[in-house]
Order: sequence, then structure tokens, then C-alpha cells
Amino acid sequence: MTMKIRFLPDNITVEAEVGEPLLDVADRAGVSIPTGCLMGTCHACTVELDDGEVIRACLTPVPPGKEELTIHLFSDPTW
Repeated sequence: MTMKIRFLPDNITVEAEVGEPLLDVADRAGVSIPTGCLMGTCHACTVELDDGEVIRACLTPVPPGKEELTIHLFSDPTW
């Protein structure tokens, strides 16, 4: 199953497969999400969903059950 993933603030939309890693989806879309990567412990890849949930993109796959997912990117000057 595929769904649309929209990255804000640049409003870039890409199709993604359920279960696909969000970092891979972002990379394919040309969207840069910083990563340190310590498998979720560094929090460099923190992004926010439309419902306010904050997730770490390095650990999170594309979830099932939605037609579209909007991801708000943060800018952290330390990364």
C-alpha cells in the first residue's frame, strides 16, 4: 500500500510504501533530515506530525492506515 508523504515547510510530496523508513523517503524526495545516527538517542532527526506527535525519523517507518502523512521539519543549528 502506498501513501503520500508531504514534507513542510518546502511542501514537497512523494509517494511511499507502508513500512518504508522515513529517512529513505525523505532522501528520495531530496529532503534533508539531519541524523547523528545513534538509533534514536541523539534526537537529531526529530520531526513533528500534523497531530503534534514528535517522532524520530531514523526509527519510524511509514505507518499504515492513512492516505497522507504530513511531516514538519525542524531546523536545529547544532546538527
